[in-house]
Amino acid sequence: MLITLNYSLNFETTKRKPNQLKFIIFHYTGMKKESEAIKRLTDTKSKVSCHYLIKNNGEIVAMVPVLYVAWHAGVSSWKNFKSLNKHSIGIEICNPGHDYNYKKFSKKQIQSLKRLSQFLIKKYKINQKNILGHSDIAPTRKKDPGEKFPWKYFAKFGIGKWHSLSNRILINKRRKKISLLDKKNFFKNLSKIGYSIKSPAKLKKDQFLKLNTCAFQRRFRQELVNGKIDQECLIISQNLVKKFN
Repeated sequence: MLITLNYSLNFETTKRKPNQLKFIIFHYTGMKKESEAIKRLTDTKSKVSCHYLIKNNGEIVAMVPVLYVAWHAGVSSWKNFKSLNKHSIGIEICNPGHDYNYKKFSKKQIQSLKRLSQFLIKKYKINQKNILGHSDIAPTRKKDPGEKFPWKYFAKFGIGKWHSLSNRILINKRRKKISLLDKKNFFKNLSKIGYSIKSPAKLKKDQFLKLNTCAFQRRFRQELVNGKIDQECLIISQNLVKKFN
């Protein structure tokens, strides 16, 4: 696995222990040009960085040594963890993102990310259920890596979790209404999976719950991201609770 170096100065200078590493977080760069993304991640004024960047051609770039905290997650939470920068490895994948004509990730990017992730999971003993997207840990702020990220494919190789429901069952449940009680159960399931369901003061509760639903759909129901809870979302959440606990 060929890795080139382009170090960023945007990191915490205190070294952490390998056993503090609990998560891998995937991002997209969300910028029009790859060169702009690299410039931002290495610019001290931006105060953002990552441990690794996957370029459009699949090249892997190391930016911050893994045993130092990079600034990639921001305000974030998952289960009982807050500020996930402290406990995670951040990987950025070059992609213009939702603001600039979001596109599929290239085959070379996917293969490089697979090799890198498997290496990191083995080296730092990362649990499969702790491979997450930025939108999982910051659903009110972020959409990356988005609904075009191949989570189902990666799960086959032990990189992240996926549900075990067939497409036939899911399609039959899609867009079918659920009761208020089932909606409450859906959000209880999200909490059990790891999503924060505590609404921040600045957001109305309905808006917060919709953003949380969209984050869940971007990860686990990628064909339809509409923020509306239907029977399909409910049964996926029920299936996942067992896998994340």
